Amino acid sequence: MTTEPSFEQKVQELWDREQIRQCLVRYCRGVDRFDRDLILSAFHPDCLDEHGKFVGTPEEFVDWALGQHGAAHLSHQHCLLNQTVELDGDTAHAETYFMFVCMNRKGKPLTLGGGRYVDRLEKREGAWRIAARVTLRDWSMMDEIPDMDDLTSFTSTRAILPQEVKDFMNAGRGPVRGPEDPSYDRPLKVDPARREGYLAMMRQTEKA
Repeated sequence: MTTEPSFEQKVQELWDREQIRQCLVRYCRGVDRFDRDLILSAFHPDCLDEHGKFVGTPEEFVDWALGQHGAAHLSHQHCLLNQTVELDGDTAHAETYFMFVCMNRKGKPLTLGGGRYVDRLEKREGAWRIAARVTLRDWSMMDEIPDMDDLTSFTSTRAILPQEVKDFMNAGRGPVRGPEDPSYDRPLKVDPARREGYLAMMRQTEKA
């Protein structure tokens, strides 16, 4: 027999879900406003974020992301769409669809694309923050049909990516139409080997 959750339990679940949503909103607003502290407030310090051609800590991610956006774009928006959240005590797994729009400094005036933030969040000292993230790109406005097995296909800089970066990206995980998709991982983890591979790739490209 299934026990009906109490009123207090229902309220707590709604509050947890809202705090998780607000965590993702803080992240997007922080990136769009170049607000370093606001971005970092969405992550636990020991988080690893696998974000396309980047894998690293929140501090490193802020430097990388703001550097990329500042160099390539005049302005941009990260918009949140569908979100599913599975709660298990002080741990949650969330899949949040996003769409981003960028006004470019060079080339085509506008870049439009979308994907998903796949997150494991943890509530520590009463605060929900991201403990692990895999960012997946699902689509982009393109002039030709992409190779879905090539994870560099959806990047706005794909034409100028060094081969080392392309190889690194394609050794990672991409979107899958099925239970092999990272959104099904329980618990979601970022392989530390991907972090080491990222550092090695960066050393290699710096020497080139």
